[in-house]
Amino acid sequence: MSDTTAKPRLQRALGLTGLTLFGVTYMTVITVFTTYGIVNQVTDGHLPAAYIVAVITMLFTAASYGAMVRKYPVAGSAYTYSQQSFGGAAGFLTGWVMLLDYLFIPMINFMLIGIYLNTQFPAVPIWVFTLAALLLVLVFNILGINLVNKVNFVIIALSVVLVVVFVALAFKQYLGGDQSVGLIEPFTFGEGGIGAVASGAAILALSFLGFDAVSTLSEEAKQPRRDIPRAIVLATLLGGFFFILVSWAGALAFNPDWETLSPEQIDAAGTTVMDSFGVSWLTAFFVAIYVVGAFGSGMTGQVSVSRILYAMGRDGMLPKPLSRLHQRYSTPVVAAVVVSVFALSALFLSLDTVAFMISFGALAAFAMVNLSVIRSYLFPKHGKRPEGAWAWIRYGLMPLIGFALTIWLWTSLQALTWLVGAIWLAVGVVIIAIVTGGFRRPVPKMDFSEQDPSTQQIDQLAEEYPLDPR
Repeated sequence: MSDTTAKPRLQRALGLTGLTLFGVTYMTVITVFTTYGIVNQVTDGHLPAAYIVAVITMLFTAASYGAMVRKYPVAGSAYTYSQQSFGGAAGFLTGWVMLLDYLFIPMINFMLIGIYLNTQFPAVPIWVFTLAALLLVLVFNILGINLVNKVNFVIIALSVVLVVVFVALAFKQYLGGDQSVGLIEPFTFGEGGIGAVASGAAILALSFLGFDAVSTLSEEAKQPRRDIPRAIVLATLLGGFFFILVSWAGALAFNPDWETLSPEQIDAAGTTVMDSFGVSWLTAFFVAIYVVGAFGSGMTGQVSVSRILYAMGRDGMLPKPLSRLHQRYSTPVVAAVVVSVFALSALFLSLDTVAFMISFGALAAFAMVNLSVIRSYLFPKHGKRPEGAWAWIRYGLMPLIGFALTIWLWTSLQALTWLVGAIWLAVGVVIIAIVTGGFRRPVPKMDFSEQDPSTQQIDQLAEEYPLDPR
């Protein structure tokens, strides 16, 4: 007698368009205003130059994510890739550090929703808006990935409208007013030099977590080996283009002495810039769209981190209940609730602290993914190594450049960020010690037998017998 009660599984519902939009929404087209004031302060108004450095670094890393997802099209992202390349301990510590950025991403969006709505409704405390956003995102994520995917289309459309309006008004103001800032000047290093721009680019790593987030949806993509690598690169290019365009337009239209602005003006720099245009309705319009975009980013952020907790719970490195799926919606409901509880920290942490911690975790994960490509393809434990000069360029030189650039940005972060990161890493080592009985047992690794057998066969056949491009 067959078992008619099917075990809940993540649903394969996303194609290339949905995956790409998921990544762009995660980054949020207008996320440039998330750290707009912070990075402008660090780089002395050279935010576009910092974005150029960040985009170049991220493209190399995005290529590495694409290479790894072809080998391991399952949930877990950098956690899975490092685990399969370097062993369970390295994988867990990579995933553990990566949790810093993933856990803080929903949090920073809830914070920003509260900060920006408070500029329009000062009588309502920031924490009220923050808590309301947190609870609403939790409900959306429990209801499933298809609902999140539909909401993403609306958020992207509204964000693009805002970007078009902002860029048009910025260039209109620049051409009709003060042109003391040259067209190319925002792309130079300025008085702070390459060091200041690198520090700014390191903070901006959080802006590009969308392509990393796409890789966490490998078990919810219809054709993960084909579509996810493409979506990763497309999301990086689209996001980078909009970030550079918006930051350039803003630098031309509004270039104050950032050191003289108050902390409140720095945190809510978006409204500071919009107010400079002198258009009465623009600031309210910006806040409305920004809040919608931050909601979308927080929503997709929670989707991703809940999948990582789900993978770690499934592997036995974190409590097993984290791998429990909702019987009806097939979503990791326990993991989603845990993320929401952690996000309550948004009620008392500062914006710049959260931004730095996100970048610390992201850059650490990016570095390990680049190394994983070299280990998995050029020095595989089992199987044949790809031959030819192109293989050494694609799987050796490119990830090595990505690794070097990532480490460069990583070491540009503030000392306090490194201290907190080191403490977090030490906690991860303690967890390994507990799970392995004092390092006497091997660290659990992902069991690929849990992947849907039919999907495994389809993926294998797709690789052995690719469709004729004609």
